[in-house]
Amino acid sequence: MNTAALTRAAIAAAGAALLVGGLTACGTDKAAGTADGKAEAKTKAETPADAVKASYTKTAAAKSATYEMTVTSSSGKAEQLTGTKGWYPSATGIDAKGDGANQVMIGDVIYTHSDKPLEGKSWMKMNLNKDGKPRSRFNDDPADYLAVLLGQQKLTLVAAEQIDGGEARHFKASLTNADLLAADESTKVMETANRQYLHEALKEYTSLDVDLWIGKDGYPVRVDSAQGTKDGTTKVSAKFSGFGTTAAVTAPPADQVADFDEVMKGIDDKLKGVDETLKGADQTLKDAGLGGLGGS
Repeated sequence: MNTAALTRAAIAAAGAALLVGGLTACGTDKAAGTADGKAEAKTKAETPADAVKASYTKTAAAKSATYEMTVTSSSGKAEQLTGTKGWYPSATGIDAKGDGANQVMIGDVIYTHSDKPLEGKSWMKMNLNKDGKPRSRFNDDPADYLAVLLGQQKLTLVAAEQIDGGEARHFKASLTNADLLAADESTKVMETANRQYLHEALKEYTSLDVDLWIGKDGYPVRVDSAQGTKDGTTKVSAKFSGFGTTAAVTAPPADQVADFDEVMKGIDDKLKGVDETLKGADQTLKDAGLGGLGGS
């Protein structure tokens, strides 16, 4: 091969090397750009529904929290409550006087404390079941509020706001009865029994407006709601804290609890005894010709 041919071959080889190198570099840059783009897209892809689902999963595992709550009935009467909320199972401790729970509700059983013990017992329990059938009710706890928003397409992000000195994302939704009862794949994050219980509890709602704030730690720190039923609208404003570190709501010691039904049965029995005694006295007076208790 002559010198000219060698020179042309060398130049061609060099050109090929540059071309291959350039293509490789471009491919690397493009791949890196694609990876960065995907990561950025993934970061931006979280929807309000995603945020609520993540918060629900975390909150459900916490099981309990403290609350400060104002409940305003349809008549306009407002009641302020503090205490502990528990979920799965549903439980509420109401600290009305600031000196410990004065009322405890676990499932369908409510315990009320009294400063005047009855039969030596300072607590009275009442089962709210109707005909022995469990009742489903909305517990106004953080898990309940998050659960009703699972998969709701009407849920929107309002803004990042300051709540009690901390930053929180503000979400909002206005839901109809049909929205509340509609279930999609998102609700399957709930255990079946809990999902069915909530579904039953929401049947009586005609509407539910919710403003929800989720803190940086992923827990809901505040919820404002307007709960519409055939009887009117109840407004609830609640703040939550102490997730997972708050002691669970527990029933009072059994030896300190009187059963409402048994107490009422005892009273009925006593009244029946009094009634029988009066009837006997009335008959005795009549037999004596004195006209009975009703007179002559």
